[in-house]
Amino acid sequence: MTVESFRVKVPQETLDDLHDRLARTSWPDEIAGSGWDYGTNLTYLKGLIAYWRKGFDWRAQEEAINAFPHYRAVVEGCGIHFIHKLGRGEDPFPLVLLHGRPASFLQMLRITPLLADPGMHGGAAADSFDVIVPSFPGYGFSDRPRERGMTVARIAGLVHRLMTEELGYERYGVRGSDMGAGVAQQLALTYPDSVIGIHLSGTNPYFGETPPDLSAAEKIFIAQAEAFRMQEAAYAMVQGTKPQTLAYGLTDSQAGLAAWIIEKFRSWSDCGGDVEKRFTRDELLSNVMVYWVTGTINSLCRLYYETMHSPWPNAGKRVEVPTAIAMFPKDLVPGPREWAERQFNVLRWTDMPRGGHFGEMEEPDLLADDIRAFFRTIR
Repeated sequence: MTVESFRVKVPQETLDDLHDRLARTSWPDEIAGSGWDYGTNLTYLKGLIAYWRKGFDWRAQEEAINAFPHYRAVVEGCGIHFIHKLGRGEDPFPLVLLHGRPASFLQMLRITPLLADPGMHGGAAADSFDVIVPSFPGYGFSDRPRERGMTVARIAGLVHRLMTEELGYERYGVRGSDMGAGVAQQLALTYPDSVIGIHLSGTNPYFGETPPDLSAAEKIFIAQAEAFRMQEAAYAMVQGTKPQTLAYGLTDSQAGLAAWIIEKFRSWSDCGGDVEKRFTRDELLSNVMVYWVTGTINSLCRLYYETMHSPWPNAGKRVEVPTAIAMFPKDLVPGPREWAERQFNVLRWTDMPRGGHFGEMEEPDLLADDIRAFFRTIR
């Protein structure tokens, strides 16, 4: 066993350096009245940076983060940070929550107590879970890969070993979205005897050839996915082709890093154009801080490169593990059930009344109810 307790504790010199950098931010110009049309709005970002410098209390956020039980384990030579919140109930079942980009393990903090202790949050104690929230390699407080090949499929193998060999769970469930959904898919395809079910959100807008027998709803989805790629997917192309070039600016500029991350929280959430309608400033900045203080924005971007330049394991295979999909209306490109059923054994489909790409943060109660309902039938 390599599991050790862990606490988030950022060195004071790192915070002091950040404070100095914030005071010396250099600002670009902006087209008057352009709002967010060209990207992150200048007026908004100036206000956020001012708050980051004078109002944001990282130590208070650190204390709240450390209220959860944190650990690290060395898996195949890679240090993996994770939260392991034991369930309170009759027979808690292990459930892995897999984050995506540009979020981090913080994406799961709102929903973790609802799943671990449902009896205290309007649910039944019989629906409790042991909740495991890993940070992917290269994300947060996990190790940064130093060699080529850290793909979605490789991460799936590390998560499986963490669950089975380090934590001792023979069978477990998985919940994931964004990049986490890709890891969940690989877990279900590679380890179907261990994964009892996967719960996903959203529809992957990146795909190759389309089948000839598309339904009317699928044709609409394909057109919407193409529009998304033209309007929103440039980040994926640059991260997947030239991540090192991008990393210099994002690693050196705290304002640039915040702009790169927060613009997606606004674009991909159900916020109606007001990002702070869904997320507090403290939540937004804490997520940015995870990348800043760990220097992991380069390794985040590099995961896109590795995945795009490596063979895709299990390509073309359908997931036969029981699958649930919660489709939020403001996710990247909401797709129809028939499209999902080409790839997954969909036993539960829920059209959520509201919410976007960050369901665990935006609508934790709705999502927790749906997760409980799905696993109640198969656990």
